[in-house]
Amino acid sequence: MDTTSILLQITPIPFLSIVIWGLLILAAMYLARKPFHRSVGALGRLVRNAMRLAAASVVQAEKRLETRNREVLLKAGLDHAERHLEREFDRISQAVNRDLESYPKLQRNLQETLIKLEEDYRSSTEIPQSLPDWVKVIEAIAKIKPNGDHMVANMLEEIHQTLAEQHKTALDRHRKDVAQRHGILSRMLPVWRGMHKTLEGLEKSISSLNLRAKRIDQYMDEYQETRRQTDTAYRTLSSSSLTQFFISGLVLLVAIGGAVINFNLIALPMSEMVGGASYIGPYKTSDVAGLVIICLEICTGLFLMESLRVTRLFPIIGSMDDRMRKNFFWIALGLLTILAGVESALAFMRDRIAADMEALRQTLAGVSPGSMATSIIPTVGQMVMGFILPFILTFVAIPLESFVASSRTVLGVVAAWSLRTVAFFLRLAGNLGFYLGRFLANLYDLLIFPALWLEGVVVRAMSRNNAKETEREQPPSVEDGQGYAPAAEGGKEVAE
Repeated sequence: MDTTSILLQITPIPFLSIVIWGLLILAAMYLARKPFHRSVGALGRLVRNAMRLAAASVVQAEKRLETRNREVLLKAGLDHAERHLEREFDRISQAVNRDLESYPKLQRNLQETLIKLEEDYRSSTEIPQSLPDWVKVIEAIAKIKPNGDHMVANMLEEIHQTLAEQHKTALDRHRKDVAQRHGILSRMLPVWRGMHKTLEGLEKSISSLNLRAKRIDQYMDEYQETRRQTDTAYRTLSSSSLTQFFISGLVLLVAIGGAVINFNLIALPMSEMVGGASYIGPYKTSDVAGLVIICLEICTGLFLMESLRVTRLFPIIGSMDDRMRKNFFWIALGLLTILAGVESALAFMRDRIAADMEALRQTLAGVSPGSMATSIIPTVGQMVMGFILPFILTFVAIPLESFVASSRTVLGVVAAWSLRTVAFFLRLAGNLGFYLGRFLANLYDLLIFPALWLEGVVVRAMSRNNAKETEREQPPSVEDGQGYAPAAEGGKEVAE
């Protein structure tokens, strides 16, 4: 006989046994109501406080991470601004040395030119000599009409001839003086043009220096803003880092596509060099060798860019002296050229191997290989691509540096957002645990509602009885005229 049958046989009637057991369970649950409420409430508060403490710890970690991200971002922005300022100062120094180092000589030439122009101007301002005063007298005598005297006529003829000769001589001298003045002015024109051209060049140099000075002022403002660690500088640097992250990531994806094409160019001929049946683990040795060559080209390109000071991924290369860095540049360039030549030769081998494999397939298929006209253009194209792609992959160093520098900021932002999300869910779990405890307490009361109803009825009945007893114990009121309240101070009777 099972336990259920035993429990139902406490009375001859099973239904009555069920009712009795239900009343006993209800009474037991009623008696355990307050301990259950305290236990569930304590458990809910424990869960909420634990989750709140965990959320507070996560929030503190988020704040420390944000502070660290801010410091790193502002430090990177400060270095970037210093690099901009250093570059602009170098450029303005070169511009000053190139354009203004000959300024004393230019000033001396301008002074000499001005003195020469002044002398020519003074020479050109000399007024030509006028006709002599006696010419007027001769003209007046020449106007006298002859009166028939032969001697007077001869004299007047000679005077007229003398006047004409003097006038012609004076006119020729005047024309010569004017021509001399025009010659001086015509010689002044090239000098003026040369001076104007020199001044225009000087003006362009000064304008360029002014533009560079304004740019330096702008960079200096950004540098000061970054040094003050203002919120504006932080937001600007964050936006710039996110932009650089996505742009450099896109460029790196394009570079990976170029590396894949480069790998396909050399994978097939590498199988002929190292053997197509050789494996390193699950991978072919030819594929691994091709990847190694591409990685060596990329590393050589990185070192090449580092030696040119285009990137700064390796500070030890940038700290070398100029002579050693120059030697390092030529070594890297030579190695990269050798690798590019090897890859070009492998691309040539690939074209030949592909043609031999196609002929072999036709032979195995029982088809005589046709005498197809072969073109040298695909071969030359593959060789050119094999030689150019290593140099193109060299420029991967620029987006790689930008990606590495901006990924620190992006990862910090993502980590801070993740911690903020974890803190939110921890608070949510704490509140859910607390209100779940209250829900369980209310559900417990719902299960024992008959006992709670009976308790309410008993409590209300006891309250009514207590109220009636209180009314009986109260003395008669004044309105009924049956009594007075006790005497107050001074013997006065105060009515209730």
